[in-house]
Amino acid sequence: MSLLDTRARTGAVARINPVAKLAASAVIALPLILTLDWVSAAVALALESVLFVFAGLSWREFWMRTWPVWLAAPLTAVTIALYGAASGQMYVDWLLVRVSEGSLTLALATFFRVLAVALPSVVLFVTVDPTDLADGLAQLLRLPARFVLGALAGLRMVGLFLDDWRALELARRARGVADRGRIRRFVGMAFALLVLSIRRGSKLATAMEARGFGAPGVRTWARPSRFGRREWLLVMAGAAISAIAVTASVTAGTWNFILGPR
Repeated sequence: MSLLDTRARTGAVARINPVAKLAASAVIALPLILTLDWVSAAVALALESVLFVFAGLSWREFWMRTWPVWLAAPLTAVTIALYGAASGQMYVDWLLVRVSEGSLTLALATFFRVLAVALPSVVLFVTVDPTDLADGLAQLLRLPARFVLGALAGLRMVGLFLDDWRALELARRARGVADRGRIRRFVGMAFALLVLSIRRGSKLATAMEARGFGAPGVRTWARPSRFGRREWLLVMAGAAISAIAVTASVTAGTWNFILGPR
């Protein structure tokens, strides 16, 4: 079962190997992390919007999945504008609040930077199937199969945890013990869910060991994970976005290498 419904799997990007999406996200984010300027981030965000069209997400799905990013970006920018390093012309100087030309520039750069780094990560990974990701990590990146399969099994249990929480809540209400004391009820339900999770995890571990998931030797896979032309095109597209963004920043004279001398 995919992380999304079948509609989200119809996009061109959605059918690409998750390892390529991981690599593309890293290639895009790396230069944006090394600099703090609004030109590179804005150019990268504009180019990334082209990839969003091919993700197979409807506009409603896109906004529902990315709204935390759109909320975090302006809040972060406001914080930088009010309390960032002051430089240039001073506009407001009151107690701890110091709004200056430099802090506003940093706030603008931070706003675009958060969007440019977070949005492609969310959009690219929102269509990832956990099993496809596990196959890619183990077969292509050669991560330990025991660790990958254990993480996949744990991820599959997240949905069951939510169902267990709802079942516990309904059961406590049926017994008349969930009408008052929200904090006490939450602590009690959390402890009950913890006990249930430990028991389920022990049973799952025993079942996986019985089926040979922890056996030594080379493991076989039901579905081969391939890294072909589409995957390389996505990685190259991410590299091109980074290169164009860096070139635009250097040309505009706004490149601000954060690891350089101050």
